[in-house]
Amino acid sequence: MSTNRPKGVLRRGWSAAVGDYAIAGGWIKRGEALVVGDAAGGVYAFDGKSGATIWARHGIHEGGVLAMAIHPSGTAFATAGQDGRVLIWDIVEGQAEQAIDVDRGWVENVAWSPEGQWLAASCSRQVRAYVADGAEVWRSDDHPSTISAIAWSSAEELATACYGRVTFFDAPTGELRQELKWKGSLVSLALSPDGDIVACGSQDNSVHFWRRSTEQDSMMSGYPGKPSALAFDDTGTLLATGGGEAVTVWSFQGNGPEGTRPGVLELHVQPVTTLAFARRGMRLASAARDGAVVVWSLRRDGEGDPIGTAVVADVVAELYWRPDGRALAALDARGGVTVWRIA
Repeated sequence: MSTNRPKGVLRRGWSAAVGDYAIAGGWIKRGEALVVGDAAGGVYAFDGKSGATIWARHGIHEGGVLAMAIHPSGTAFATAGQDGRVLIWDIVEGQAEQAIDVDRGWVENVAWSPEGQWLAASCSRQVRAYVADGAEVWRSDDHPSTISAIAWSSAEELATACYGRVTFFDAPTGELRQELKWKGSLVSLALSPDGDIVACGSQDNSVHFWRRSTEQDSMMSGYPGKPSALAFDDTGTLLATGGGEAVTVWSFQGNGPEGTRPGVLELHVQPVTTLAFARRGMRLASAARDGAVVVWSLRRDGEGDPIGTAVVADVVAELYWRPDGRALAALDARGGVTVWRIA
């Protein structure tokens, strides 16, 4: 992967640039456009096919954008930043329709519920829930530490991860539904599509997971670094994890992953930074600190083969599959936005 010419299923598409480190983004309008937020607080929209700039707004979040969430309808999105605000955007006009003053700290996580009825945002030790027009519905008590990740387990239930626990809240009321405890700092969170399996990367270089239906927990250890990148496939059978140069894929088939060997995907030469499954099929995209991007074809046991490679200019922050699986976008630390067509 010493050349930036894409190989295999990755074919030349288009590239663009934003003003600073490209932090977060996503496909909108079923892939007709890609929106990106950067570390300078800018928000940009690019044509999904050509990469032409549709609109650009600079310095929207003072201090920088930290997170972005695309509404499930694909017709709106939300950004969160260091300025303590969440903005809800009109896609066509490129204007923020709603501005939510969350708190004075950084708003590090933002997520729409699966049906788009609720919007959640975390700031320091609290998570807050809003309706679509930005009105606050509830806020949590303080967590034991800064909230590291949030995710919706269903249309009516929100999960948070922090030091020592994963907590599930009722979306309409904020009432506590379940706590899963672990003595360690949880740095990442992924939920299986049915919401039953909870996986967290831990500061102690392990992946901890629970089955909510039984509250049984288990741990996968031996990673050389913190597994900050986690991703489930759309069936909930495979869990891909970073935490080093290799991608480790655990299979939840049958009685797995306990007592089974994971798939180990080896091609990267620097630590993996992000992972993303395509919505259909068994394709996984991984990217690393050296800008390398790999597309893998997986089997149900977690083993797989590389079927496409490419390199971008710097550390890859995020990867986003277009909803139809026919394009892949990468955001990098130099502000690069690269989109490949998928053969």
